[in-house]
Amino acid sequence: MAVLALNAGSSSLKFAVFEGEARRLAGHVSGIGEAPRLKAGDVEEEWPDDTAEALTLKLLDWIGPQIGDTDIDAIGHRVVHGGRDFTDPVRVDAEVIDRLDALTPLAPLHQPASLAPMRRIARERPAILQIACFDTAFHHRLQPPVSRYALPRALEADGIRRYGFHGLSYEAIAHALHRRDDGAAGQRVLVAHLGSGASLCAMRDLKSVDTTMGFTALDGIMMGTRPGALDPGILLYLLQAKGYDADRLEQLLYHESGLLGVSGLSSDVEELLASDRPEAREALDQFAFSIARETMALATTLGGLDRLVFTGGIGEHAAPVRMAIAQRLAWQGVILEPSCNDRHGETISTSTSRVVVNVIPTDEEGMIARHCHALMG
Repeated sequence: MAVLALNAGSSSLKFAVFEGEARRLAGHVSGIGEAPRLKAGDVEEEWPDDTAEALTLKLLDWIGPQIGDTDIDAIGHRVVHGGRDFTDPVRVDAEVIDRLDALTPLAPLHQPASLAPMRRIARERPAILQIACFDTAFHHRLQPPVSRYALPRALEADGIRRYGFHGLSYEAIAHALHRRDDGAAGQRVLVAHLGSGASLCAMRDLKSVDTTMGFTALDGIMMGTRPGALDPGILLYLLQAKGYDADRLEQLLYHESGLLGVSGLSSDVEELLASDRPEAREALDQFAFSIARETMALATTLGGLDRLVFTGGIGEHAAPVRMAIAQRLAWQGVILEPSCNDRHGETISTSTSRVVVNVIPTDEEGMIARHCHALMG
């Protein structure tokens, strides 16, 4: 059975085609809304500007000849928010789409990007099975006090709790650690998913027991354009004294803060590392500080720390950022081997480091495919 795994964002579409565990094809369409461009292996093509859902159909047509006689049996979608009810992958139908659409206020940047291709495929390619896989599902077993906010219980009963995100990435790392069979399953593990969106996950027995993102994907550590944890009084001040409304707050919190807001230059770590502006250095220093501080908060939940895993675009490729984080954690025995860190080795800690530090590529698309094959039987 062939499965197409789709990871749709607001301006990009990552994809991979799997037959069983074998990855037949992978790539992405970037620049959606401006100048779409397909890249898959050695193939690069400029595509006409169109909506993400229309480009998804174009992608399906493009994939066909690339995989020969194989038909796509199912399409698996990454969905950021599953709320309280969706704790396992589900087959997509009109009712499921409507229930997921109702969660859009909790993930306004991500949920519409996932649902639009689903609707278009259901309408124009109804014979293809669609399956939704959820970023929140990996964290659904979180229990109080971790899962609870210090708000009236009536609000908790209404669904205001810590959900956590990046679950498909964390599940992929847990799967990779299990396959390595080097003792991680019995360790206190913290995984740092660092990209334009960023979070940390504390794992015991390779299951989530704490995480930095909460009710929405705004909480936790500093990100590319999102601030992470804020004093909620700031939001009241902006509403009451500065005349902000909900739309202006949403723009500030999702698009203007984080690395971009502090640097005034860019949300791209590579660009900030190359800059000699002091604001760029300050933004990167605050990013490392935020991650180190939250690492210790999650280590409290774990009762210590045995292993730290970096993943995501920044975590896998930005050696200076990893080193800056490790230096802030040196008092906890996190010591990197510079030569291993610089060449992005799989284990980048020294033999004397009390904490094993790994760099492991995430594979959200592979995780989606595994879920789809399991649900299809």
